[in-house]
Amino acid sequence: MAPSQLNSTDSCGNGDASFSCSQTTNGFNDSLSLFHSEKAVQELLQQTPIQGTDDHLIEFSEALRTVAKALRRAAEGKATAQTEAAEWKRRYELERQRNQHLRRKEHSHEECNDDFDEKRTVNSTNQPLPSNTNKQSENCLTNGICSHEILQDGETNLDSEMFQNRMMRKASFKLSWCCKGEISDQHKHDVVSFERGNITTAERSSKQISLKWESNPQTVLIMTKPNSTSVRILCADMVRWLKEHKRLNIYVEPRVRGELLTESSYFNFVQTWEDDKEISLLHNKVDLVITLGGDGTVLWAASMFKGAVPPVVPFSLGSLGFMTPFYSEHYRDSLDSILRGPISITLRHRLQCHVIRDAATNEVETEEPILVLNEVTIDRGISSFLTNLECYCDNSFVTCVQGDGLILSTTSGSTAYSLAAGGSMVHPQVPGILFTPICPHSLSFRPLILPEHVTIRVQVPFNSRSSAWVSFDGKDRKKLTPGDALVCSMAPWPVPTACQVDSTNDFLHSIHEGLHWNLRKTQSFDGPRDQ
Repeated sequence: MAPSQLNSTDSCGNGDASFSCSQTTNGFNDSLSLFHSEKAVQELLQQTPIQGTDDHLIEFSEALRTVAKALRRAAEGKATAQTEAAEWKRRYELERQRNQHLRRKEHSHEECNDDFDEKRTVNSTNQPLPSNTNKQSENCLTNGICSHEILQDGETNLDSEMFQNRMMRKASFKLSWCCKGEISDQHKHDVVSFERGNITTAERSSKQISLKWESNPQTVLIMTKPNSTSVRILCADMVRWLKEHKRLNIYVEPRVRGELLTESSYFNFVQTWEDDKEISLLHNKVDLVITLGGDGTVLWAASMFKGAVPPVVPFSLGSLGFMTPFYSEHYRDSLDSILRGPISITLRHRLQCHVIRDAATNEVETEEPILVLNEVTIDRGISSFLTNLECYCDNSFVTCVQGDGLILSTTSGSTAYSLAAGGSMVHPQVPGILFTPICPHSLSFRPLILPEHVTIRVQVPFNSRSSAWVSFDGKDRKKLTPGDALVCSMAPWPVPTACQVDSTNDFLHSIHEGLHWNLRKTQSFDGPRDQ
């Protein structure tokens, strides 16, 4: 503590050992008390004459000097700890202000886009929009779950293909609760909010959610697993069937479009994108996402959407398939049923994460947030030292992780890395964040399941022997040096995946088939019996 801070207490008292000024605004009362105690000891040593022949007084004076040194060290340690706490509080407030700024920026951007779309629609038709649009918006705000028709893309082009794309509308749909196969309106307004074809969540519920199309889907996005001959053949057959029998507009990745055109020029109608800007606008055009692959393909499809995600239909062409309940052999029947609706969906929540560097001085210098569907992993990398991670939940200190690392997982990712590290398997619609240590050097360190509304902060302390590494769904690996922190919270944009039967049936089927959960021979009936 600086001397100027210590001397500032003269305005409260006489600067002696009196502690009447206990209401210090900066919270340094304990440090000042220790300082005054040390000062009293020094005055006692100066006032007491010590004769060299008196051994008892010499021992007593040495003991007092030892006490004075201990008090000084305690005061310095207290001041250092308070300084560090103030610094972390400053960084936390900085991050909180940054999040608020981003939310306000996104909200203002959406309002500007809405106004621009409305003006373009009025100008293109020379007629005002129907008045029932405003009434429909009011009903949505009142009931919580409803549907909107998506405004047309306003790009003006004389080319026939571009004109067709301009006239495309996103399919509107309606979400409702289902209970044992029956549609129920109970509690329909307290979980899911629906606006302009995008799904966002406020509160959650364990009830099954049903999606019903109010207008027919017109555009689908097909994403495939690379380097697979069987997937390539299935993709070509599915694209042909969707175009000829369902008259749908089809988007694919640039790689897939090149493969289709190499096979035949017939697939020239397939659309794709050229840059990241077009990818950011996909959710305004695509009604349905079809994935051909395993769970990794679903993760890749989810990472394409930084905000709202269209409903995803995952077909199983991988190994385990915890998130891919549909079989590719029956894709025509499955897609016909899904396009007709209604269907059961599972809202798979995502984590929103970003890294705060120690050198950051304002919110602009913090890194862009990353959305993950499975888990965030913090490990020691190639270092031979244990990780040293300080963990906070909102404003509360949780623990210090000393081991190989830490996993922050969603409930959808509970059957992935978290399960291998000893975490529990959790139903994907249970709202929560899994806190799972990796090989902790402690016998009492058990995994936790935290509520969804908390914000978790993991930081590498300055006294850590080595740096740490963080990866997001197994990708985008980043280094965390001492002083850096990782902040994670639940993202407001879930990934809605279609169910074969319902979310519970699909989840239990996946752990039975994928993990052979609790598979055991039945005990013989002809053994010993109770008398």
